[in-house]
Amino acid sequence: MKIQMTTPLVEIDGDEMTRVLWRMIKDTLLLPYIDLKTEYFDLGLQSRNDTGDRITVDAANAAKRLGVAVKCATITPNKQRMEEFPWLKQMWKSPNGTLRAILDGTVFRAPITVDCIKPSVKTWQAPITIARHAYGDVYSGVEFFADEPGDVKMTFTGVSGKTAEYQLQTLDSPAVWRGMHNKDTSILSFARACFNYALSTKQDLWFSTKDTISKVYDGRFKDIFEREFDRNFRAEFEKLGITYFYTLIDDAVARVMRSKGGFVWALKNYDGDVMSDMVSSAFGALALMTSVLVSPDGNYEFEAAHGTVTRHYYRYLQGETTSTNPIATIFAWTGALRKRGELDGLADLVAFGERLERACLDTLQGGVMTKDLSGLVDDGFAVKAVTTQEFLDAVREKL
Repeated sequence: MKIQMTTPLVEIDGDEMTRVLWRMIKDTLLLPYIDLKTEYFDLGLQSRNDTGDRITVDAANAAKRLGVAVKCATITPNKQRMEEFPWLKQMWKSPNGTLRAILDGTVFRAPITVDCIKPSVKTWQAPITIARHAYGDVYSGVEFFADEPGDVKMTFTGVSGKTAEYQLQTLDSPAVWRGMHNKDTSILSFARACFNYALSTKQDLWFSTKDTISKVYDGRFKDIFEREFDRNFRAEFEKLGITYFYTLIDDAVARVMRSKGGFVWALKNYDGDVMSDMVSSAFGALALMTSVLVSPDGNYEFEAAHGTVTRHYYRYLQGETTSTNPIATIFAWTGALRKRGELDGLADLVAFGERLERACLDTLQGGVMTKDLSGLVDDGFAVKAVTTQEFLDAVREKL
């Protein structure tokens, strides 16, 4: 008898090879065991283009309504993609940026570790979790190119009628310009999420910006974090014997590379995007990292931290069998299923998610893995590099 669900998940499909993996994972590891209930949203590029990207907003609102979503990797079109897909109506914004802007919150990304793959940074002994702010900054900024010299001013008009004007710059050549923002409410929810996560995992929390240069913008983040910590979290941190530590981001990078790991590193949106890729690659691979968005309203969106694996997709279209790593996408599903089970009181669903994760790790530790990981294992460890479907079948056998 299949494991039953009561409340649906929001299922957000994606693009290219990860879209193929999505179906393979469901067919091999989920549908045989779970009476899977989902509200399905196709965020593939064609669907976003056809709906004027309305479907992305609909998916985000469904996640707010149902509380738990699981997302496949998606394409964010750039100039090259516009040439590749001439039917695109415009260069649509990042669907992740849209989802995060609506859900708000913090993305927590942690490496998936196995004994047979050691970190490339020799001092790292425990995983480093990246806490990435998921609202604003460059992801919801306004930018443009001016093809002649000139100046740009920024004008603020408050709800009270108060106005203020700021001279940004006067330039003597064509130039690119950008304006971006963040909200006190979002920064505060980011701080609270980071402090609560550190408490729940009993780990030190590091936070870094560049407030010596961005004295107002980054300085606001620093001030809100410090104020919230002093008011509401210092005593709890001291009780557990863990610390909150702020430093400039360049100093933090140097310290991280010399550290033993085992802490939470809180970063602004763009910084977290970049550093999570560095951390995951140094621990093994982008496909060995979990990623979950936690909103201040108690909503969760689970996803793989990597992209759509375009190179493998075009080989797949030519009829080749690929060895694409599905682990991060599997863990997105297991994270969502566990959280759905926790919220709905379904112990069998929680246990299934835990068993499936263990089956993946045991399969890797048994030497069966995709080609991207086979060159990362310790010398002398017996490895069998397999195709994606063969790996999924091996995980199913363990399960």
